[in-house]
Amino acid sequence: MVQVRTRFAPSPTGFLHIGGLRTALYSYAFAKSQKGKFILRIEDTDLRRFVPGATQGIYKMLEIFGLNWDEGPYIQSERVASGIYKKYAEKLVKDGHGYYCFCPPESKQEIEQRHQKKEIRLRDKCRNLTTKEVEAKLNAGKKPAIRLRVPDNEEVSFFDFVLKKEISWKTENIDEVMLLKSDEFPTYHLGVVVDDAVMKISHIIRGRDWLPSTPVHLLLFKYLNFPLPEIGHLTDILDPAGGKLSKRKGSVSCEEFLAEGYLPEAILNFIMLLGWAPKDNREIFSLADFVKEFPKGNLQTANPVFNRKKLDWFNGYYIRQKSPKQLVQLIKAFTPKGMDATLINQTIPLIKDRLVKLSDYPELVDFLIKEPKMDEKLLIQKGKTEKETKEILSVVNRQLSVISKKDWKHQKLEEIGRKLVEETGWSAGDLFMTIRVAITGKTATPPLFESMEVLGKEKTLKRLKLATKKLS
Repeated sequence: MVQVRTRFAPSPTGFLHIGGLRTALYSYAFAKSQKGKFILRIEDTDLRRFVPGATQGIYKMLEIFGLNWDEGPYIQSERVASGIYKKYAEKLVKDGHGYYCFCPPESKQEIEQRHQKKEIRLRDKCRNLTTKEVEAKLNAGKKPAIRLRVPDNEEVSFFDFVLKKEISWKTENIDEVMLLKSDEFPTYHLGVVVDDAVMKISHIIRGRDWLPSTPVHLLLFKYLNFPLPEIGHLTDILDPAGGKLSKRKGSVSCEEFLAEGYLPEAILNFIMLLGWAPKDNREIFSLADFVKEFPKGNLQTANPVFNRKKLDWFNGYYIRQKSPKQLVQLIKAFTPKGMDATLINQTIPLIKDRLVKLSDYPELVDFLIKEPKMDEKLLIQKGKTEKETKEILSVVNRQLSVISKKDWKHQKLEEIGRKLVEETGWSAGDLFMTIRVAITGKTATPPLFESMEVLGKEKTLKRLKLATKKLS
């Protein structure tokens, strides 16, 4: 029985896209669920698009998400020196399935101009060079590239195991792509096929945007006598506003989501369900659970929508699973200046159930360390006058000022507050909102009386007095 071997083969051209993470996750889960191997390969032969540090960024992200590879990382640029890509490119030329191309490389501007003119060029003039003409150019010291020679009047097809259907192309619609550049670096098409074959990849799982390249790869597998792996193309992840998820429409990189305060396990759990459906309605999966259940679920063919609210829900869920000690560590990177360890620990019980992202933390607690900017209009509740509000704040201040620092606990503070509701005739909602705005400057905060306890008697009374003066 052939061992299942999948691969994740990103190009180091920037941050790891959320779609790339899903491809890696599904490839990992497929291999692990079949007791197979998950291989990491870095496809970095397009030197013009290479971004320094991106390779290390890919390693870091995969490690953060627990997608540990069994083999690799294999670096394509380091494999060029072995001559492996040139060997197979030359074989294609020898067998009549490739040809030398002496045309100078197109500039980026020339390519853009051709695209603007909607000029489609699937065949290169060098394909018609005679043997003598080729020899003359080689003898003159010209370094050729190598292109694929596509046959006429044929059809290539394969069965997509994700889309669950046969897909075919007529050869007149297949581009004679560049395979080996004149510097002997392979293009994506040659590199991916050669390495998939040499590394004995049994199943290729990749994004649907690679589907147009598949007929070229099918021809290369055939002409190089390589066994054809099973190939499956995943759905596109859609932006809620329409179209594919892209950088132009907001955050798409894993680094950005982590920087916003999303937990790796929340992101991973969310991504699991963007193209895979379990047999039941279960939503919470650890990575180990997902691997176990992966074969029982279904890879979907309908494009999923990237629902940020659902991601927020997952993140809130995983935050609430953390112990106070764990949450203190996670929040450190988002802690406002001026908060010491004691104060951070005091806030954890107050904000744990309110956090959606770790980056929400400063907004929830900043009133504890800096004087709030207050809009006096927020102090006055509907149906109340400025005079009534000023009077109630004065009463609250007097009632609270008699509490000793020793007894300044949220239970005692709430007891006083409830009594004031009975004595003044104000509703609890109106009274507590006025107090909340007076001491925090906000209408939404962690629990009021617990916040007052952490803020302390001195600061609480001071802010109540300042709020009263604003109404003078």
